[in-house]
Amino acid sequence: MKHARNLLALAVAGLLATSGMAMTKEEHKAAGDRISADYKAAKAQCDSLKNNAKDICEKEAKGNEKVAKAELEAQYKPSDKNTYKVSEARADAAYDVAKEKCDDLQGDAKNVCQKDAKAAHVKAKEDAKVARAEAKPADNSAQKSAQVAEAKKDAAHEKREADYKAAKERCDTMTGDVKDKCQADAKRMYNQ
Repeated sequence: MKHARNLLALAVAGLLATSGMAMTKEEHKAAGDRISADYKAAKAQCDSLKNNAKDICEKEAKGNEKVAKAELEAQYKPSDKNTYKVSEARADAAYDVAKEKCDDLQGDAKNVCQKDAKAAHVKAKEDAKVARAEAKPADNSAQKSAQVAEAKKDAAHEKREADYKAAKERCDTMTGDVKDKCQADAKRMYNQ
């Protein structure tokens, strides 16, 4: 899957490099058609797999398609919004695959896996929000600094909450004094 994604990225980059200027509607449509064809080919490769391996493969194929489409739009119509959408698509794709991989587990291990996947998803999305704030133009440097500081503050809070939920889930797999100590440590570590 990574190989296909890299080939797609190279193809789109090559297309842009040869155009020498902004992408035309025709180039955009052709690149979009290639992305769709690559998705169909990747999804067809999943058909030989069974059970959750097939589901994971399909999530990877769909995620790669969404990322490629977002990257294409960011190249076709560059903006901080479209750049953010690329980061968001990457975060969502990684999360969907991670959640699907958790389905191979059971019980507490599955619950911990899902919380860890969610925490990674929250981190990636919050990092994307901070990057967008840093890239967004502002009227003056003080205003920009304030926007970036606010985005970083919000991101830190959201990441801490997600990390705490994951840590709490790991504690829930324990019993007795060990569980109590784990929960107390998690509360202290994540300011809960």
